[in-house]
Amino acid sequence: MIPIRHLAGKEVALFGLGGSGLATARALEAGGARVDVWDDSTERVAAAEEQGLAIIDLREADMSRYEALIVAPGVPLTHPQPHWVVVRAQEAGVSVIGDIELFVNEREATCPEAAFVAITGTNGKSTTTALISHLLSECGMDVQMGGNIGRPVLDLESLSEDSVYVIEVSSYQIDLAPSLAPDIGVLLNLSPDHLDRHGDMDHYASIKERVVKAARLAVVGVDDEMSAAIAQRLMDRDQAVECISCQNAVETGVYAQNGHVYEVFEGEGVEVVDLSSSNSLRGSHNGQNAAAAIAVCGALGLELEEISGALLSFPGLAHRMKPVAQAGNVLFVNDSKATNAEAAAHALAAFDRIYWIAGGRAKAGGISSLQSYFPKVVRAYLIGEAAEEFEQQLGGAVGAQKFGSLEAAVEAAARDAGQDACEEAVVLLSPGCASFDQFQNFEIRGDAFESAAIAAAQVLKDEGTR
Repeated sequence: MIPIRHLAGKEVALFGLGGSGLATARALEAGGARVDVWDDSTERVAAAEEQGLAIIDLREADMSRYEALIVAPGVPLTHPQPHWVVVRAQEAGVSVIGDIELFVNEREATCPEAAFVAITGTNGKSTTTALISHLLSECGMDVQMGGNIGRPVLDLESLSEDSVYVIEVSSYQIDLAPSLAPDIGVLLNLSPDHLDRHGDMDHYASIKERVVKAARLAVVGVDDEMSAAIAQRLMDRDQAVECISCQNAVETGVYAQNGHVYEVFEGEGVEVVDLSSSNSLRGSHNGQNAAAAIAVCGALGLELEEISGALLSFPGLAHRMKPVAQAGNVLFVNDSKATNAEAAAHALAAFDRIYWIAGGRAKAGGISSLQSYFPKVVRAYLIGEAAEEFEQQLGGAVGAQKFGSLEAAVEAAARDAGQDACEEAVVLLSPGCASFDQFQNFEIRGDAFESAAIAAAQVLKDEGTR
């Protein structure tokens, strides 16, 4: 863990006892702070008490005695209304921050030489974070990856000038980190998201902008208007900026076109890598992710030849367009993280002959926005509560069949794909739905798909050898 020593001897309140909250409490205590914890969940309070944490009902505590209130990212600061614990802290003049702010302040106080990369964006931030970490690790660097992906930031190894801390940050976490100033800040893109929490798009964008606003180097996607405007503002004040794009060439930075990624040197694009042979980085959106990773790793001293080789060995992120099995020309791809239509669009755009497994608990609008991709779908295999709705939205443009279980859908899709004579047939789980009707979360749904896919692939292999 990363002990928070800059608060040694101070009294701190902590609200929110999920995974990151517990890690934060342990890090504060390890650094010498006295920590009082609370949660709206009685079950979480009881579990924390069993672990020996000091339980104080913050509804009744004297908030003025605390140096700070640390809250979980899900605790609202402004919209739809401030959480009661935030109101109590603000009335007492106590700062309200999160674990990312603690990390930032501890690094500044004890180990400012530790390299720090912060990544955000509406889409693609987890893949980009994992890709940057993979490239650095493959090239021999000690990488600590965490934040909004995997391990809580304060659960990473102790700060060291020999390590690179690659941290994914959500808008919720940024909102609680007023001192955020990474060595390299990455803003991939902006589109409407979490507006119930942030009020409107302008406020949401202003929060995301903080990741690059105080960074020594800002890596900014310029394929949407709001992000492009942010990049321009930074350049107007002579901040170091690398632009990235998956649509057009850029004057400075890295861009992707038709599966090829180029870095600009002296006004000319020099090819870094051809991603067409990478199953895990298909699609134009992954061109943007790769462009961001190239810009970051180049700034950290890696050579283009090192970066190129490591890119092609990236295994992909679990449940995000990840190839999980193959039998002959049939590829099985787990995109369980695609819990809405916009996310599913990336996977549908990346393949040409798709045996599409979709459904679950539908989001507003269902899959009606995906009509332009229907010609790429050979057949649809529909599951869950949304099966009837999705069949109607397909409207006969795609042949569809409803199934009572994911496993049955995988078996049928594999059987049909196995009879396809094309160069590549893709059995794709990209549900466009939440998982909660049949699975506890998208990870469990994805694991179930992987197990069924491996079994179905083996059946195809066995049939091919007879």
